[in-house]
Amino acid sequence: MAEARFFHITPTAKPRPLADLDQAVACLESPGYVWLDYYDPTREQIEPLVSALGVHPLTVEDCLDEEQVPKIEDYPGNTFLLVNGFRYDGETLVFEEIDFVIGKNYLITVHGHGDAGWRFLDGLADRVSVELDMAARGAEYLMHVILDYVIDKKLTAIEALQDRIDATEEDLIQDTGAFDPGALLRLRRDLLAMRKSLFHEREILGKICRRDSPFVGEKAIYDYRDLYDHLTKSFEIVEVYREMVTNAMEMYLSLVNNKMSIVANRTNATVRRLTLITTVFMPLTLLAGIGGMSEWSMMTGPANWRLSYPLFLAAMAVIGAISYRVLAWLERRDPNAR
Repeated sequence: MAEARFFHITPTAKPRPLADLDQAVACLESPGYVWLDYYDPTREQIEPLVSALGVHPLTVEDCLDEEQVPKIEDYPGNTFLLVNGFRYDGETLVFEEIDFVIGKNYLITVHGHGDAGWRFLDGLADRVSVELDMAARGAEYLMHVILDYVIDKKLTAIEALQDRIDATEEDLIQDTGAFDPGALLRLRRDLLAMRKSLFHEREILGKICRRDSPFVGEKAIYDYRDLYDHLTKSFEIVEVYREMVTNAMEMYLSLVNNKMSIVANRTNATVRRLTLITTVFMPLTLLAGIGGMSEWSMMTGPANWRLSYPLFLAAMAVIGAISYRVLAWLERRDPNAR
């Protein structure tokens, strides 16, 4: 559900709620600045900002487009910033686009695209009330408070991701056979999405710290440098986690290959034993076939069967023993036999 809130903030008083955009525009002539906060706005709600505050039409398009990467754009009269907030909903990484338009005496925030039931800036009011002295110093300081809140939320999501990585590695080590490699792929996908967002946001803060934006004063640069350091830390943590997931993938493949090698070795050993048995019994089968058809007694004469059959059995035993000994000796000499 679309919502719009307007406040007039001065250094000497608490933020004063305003009724509508016209009243907010009227307060621009007064000391302090105005904060216009939009949640899941429609085009009809934010298009009046073009004529009322000089917001560029491309900024309106960017605020309504959910497929944008974090960026900073300077226009005559204001600067547009787009950053991402993210959190974990169960095991799903959820992104929230947060837009800023900062001018000389106003700050516009747009968030809650799609009204998914999750408000990333729900706790922002408490943060602003705690840091009200800082927010009262100017629009750039209020934007700093909001960005600091967003970056803290990012760290919370990154910590949740670390717990998922640790649990996944534990599952991988305990039972490789039942492990789902899709868990590693999902972690890698989330890390890549985080890295992409953090990379562009670090560039945004880098430009602000170089004073590329005329609406962030020199005194406020020191506070934004602190944000840059925090964002850089988050980026480096995500890079380390990417290495951990990559190593886990390699470890999983190695463990699977080792298990397959063990199974293959056992199969080879079984086949070798069956081959040995078959080789031993091949000449015995030949002799048994000859003796079983009575050719032996026919060759020596029926009267000599008492002598020929024991000799036949003895020959089978000797040939079997010799075949077994020879094959066993060849197997011991082969280093790949086991």
